[in-house]
Parts: sequence; structure tokens; C-alpha cells
Amino acid sequence: MAGRDLVSIASVMVILGGTTGYLLSDHYSNASDTALSASAAESLVMGGEADVTETASIPDLEPRRETVVLEKGSNLMATLTATGLERTSAYNAIEALRDVFNPRKLRAGQEFDLVYAADAQDDIELLDQMSFQPDPETIVSVSRTDDGYQASSDKIELTPSRNVASGTIEQSLFLAAERNGVPIPVLMELIELYSYEVDFQRDIQPGDSFEIMYQELKNDAGERVRYGDVLYASMTLSGHEVRLYSYTDSNGETDFYNQKGESYRRALMRTPINGARLSSGYGKRKHPILGYTKMHKGIDFAAPTGTPIFAAGNGTIAKIGRNGGYGNYIQIRHNDSYATAYAHMNGFAKGLKQGSRVKQGDIIGYVGTTGRSTGPHLHYEILQNNAQVNPIRVKMPSGKTLKGEELDRFLADSDVLRKQYAELSIGNRKIASAE
Repeated sequence: MAGRDLVSIASVMVILGGTTGYLLSDHYSNASDTALSASAAESLVMGGEADVTETASIPDLEPRRETVVLEKGSNLMATLTATGLERTSAYNAIEALRDVFNPRKLRAGQEFDLVYAADAQDDIELLDQMSFQPDPETIVSVSRTDDGYQASSDKIELTPSRNVASGTIEQSLFLAAERNGVPIPVLMELIELYSYEVDFQRDIQPGDSFEIMYQELKNDAGERVRYGDVLYASMTLSGHEVRLYSYTDSNGETDFYNQKGESYRRALMRTPINGARLSSGYGKRKHPILGYTKMHKGIDFAAPTGTPIFAAGNGTIAKIGRNGGYGNYIQIRHNDSYATAYAHMNGFAKGLKQGSRVKQGDIIGYVGTTGRSTGPHLHYEILQNNAQVNPIRVKMPSGKTLKGEELDRFLADSDVLRKQYAELSIGNRKIASAE
């Protein structure tokens, strides 16, 4: 009987062209695999039909995954080929990446998640996907397709939350904000908001106070990625309170309005620089270099070299370049009546030239000490009908005023913001007292 079984099995091997022989060989070292193969062969011998899936005992290969880090002094090509990736494959992936991200902007310490193909071709491992985050809000991926590598850049959706802060000013707004946990980017926006009406060198006194509500944008892990917009702010200066509310009108335009629904942004900013000290006012003075009394037709803001200077309003650059004692100089024409001038600059923002259009708040240059200057500062002028006027005292053209249904909607929205601020303030005080 046993002899006949062996003959029958041998006959089956001939018929199947050696397939069963493969199944019964020592190819598998695993006992269960051998038992499965024998069972399939026996089924054939007994005249049954073998289930093809029973012979598929080779497990699917998993793609290999690896995270690599760009070392200081290295580049992406060297980083990828150091993992064993074939140079041509690495080159093609990098070339595809250029469509969405410049590899030259990569910095040491950048991590890359690599996924290799499960099936190598001609013993050469293929890269299936490379992904990395150049910043907390962006994921860049390069994937292998039938047509080669393709790259994509996707924004990570962030969840906004709200936070509040308040404080009393004893020495300066900056110190009060720092003491009460106001982040620097939020403080800078607060200063910009009030710079249309407030002279931060003269108008702020000990005992003045501020309130602010702002956004924090967080990722899925609940980690803060960056700060968002200011939603509500209030400053009480010498007993006079000015509240500002962020409001998006029916045209989709967002601006800040006071309690009366009047836009707080003016056509021109009084102080087109942040964190500077008023070092010289408008009027007659003894010139520090020329040595005689001369009309000073602007105001000076002392600040470190390189401090950004902003366009005081929307307009067109009428003059840019060297201008005698002014040194590096820009004049911006805002309308038929108003222009502003900026002097002693260290340099200009890239791409600016005569005729360039700028928007209020755009960086146009940087503080320097060119021309007749004794130290780094910004000399700032406002010209009305081509004559210099005192930037502190000139009545700035106002923005729009909300009316009718638009005003009603604003008043309702501002009431909600005020209540949200009050609720968050109470919550913060409870947390602080518990700690």
C-alpha cells in the first residue's frame, strides 16, 4: 500500500511539472508549512481538488520604514543615500520635491519619515514615500507612482482656542504685558492696533491698564503651534477707556472698531515702528551735528539698527534711495493730500523701487544711521499738501463708520466678545488661586 502511494505521488509530481515536488521539498523549515504541503498533495492523490490558497503560505512582505535626520553640514542627497537608497532613486525624489519645496531651505535637525517598497527590483531597494514637516503647520510628501515621483504639500488643520490677559501699567506697557503673560507677538499686535491714536512714549502713565483676548492655534495633540489674531482689546489711559473689537462686515472685510462702531484704523499710523523710543520731537532744536538751531520737521524714534520700519499707510513709493543728509530715504504718496517720509535707514526691503505699491504695515526698510545722524534711529515725517506737519498733532483721516443693520450686528457681536472675555478672566483667576 505504501509503495503504491509513493508511486502515485511520483506520478502526480510528473503531471504537475514539479509543483508538488516543491511543496514536499525541504524548502520550508517550518513544520506547519510542511504539514500543509503534504496535506495538499494527499488531497491530489486521493482525487480531490486542492485549495490553491492553502499553498500560499509565504507571508506578505511589509514595507520597511525608517526615520532619518539631516545632519549639520549635510544635504538631503547624502542623507538619503546613507540609508542605502540608490542614488538615481534619491535624485528623482528630490527633483520631484522641488515642485513644492526648495531643498535649500532645509535645516539641520529636520526629520524625514521614509517608506521603502516591499519588493526590491534587481536587488535595489526602492523609495515608496518620503514625508516631513518643514514647519508645524505643513506636511510635505513625495510618493512613487507609475509615472515617477510626485510631491504634495498639505496644511495641517489647527484648532483655535481663546486666551485672555490683563494688567496695570507701572513703568511701561512692555513690562506690564511681560509680567502678566502676554506673548510678544500678541503684544506687538496690541501696540500696532493702538498706534493710530496713542503715542506710547507720552500718552501712557503709571496706573493705566489694559485687557486683551487673543487666539491660540493648536494641533491635534493639543500643543500650541502659534498665536492667532487679537479679538478684543481695551486700554484705559488717564481714565479714558478705549475698547476695540475685531469685526467682519457683510462684505467679508475684517477690521477693528471702537464702542461706537467707528473703524479705529486711520489712513496713517503715527508710529510706524515697534518698540522704539521717541528721541526727538517736532519743532526747533539745536542740531546735534550742524551745531545751530534748526527746525526739526519730523519726529525721531531711537531703535537698534535693523529694527523693521513699516509703511504708515497704503500708497505708492514716490522716492527711494540716497537723499543728502537724510541718508537712505523713502517717501510714500498716500493720496492727493498726504505723504510720509522715512530717513537714515540702514537699508530697504527687497524688491522696492519707485512706483512700487505698499500696504499699511508692510516692512519697507530697517533702522540705521545713514546721512547726518549721530546714532541709529528713524526720522519720520508726515507731509500734508507737500509741507511737513507735526505727526503727533495732525488730525488723521478716519476710517469708515458702521451704520444701520451693520452697526446692530456689530454691537451684538461685540457684546458676545466682551462676555467671553469676562468668562475666561474668571476662569483664569480660579486656576491661579487653585495653584
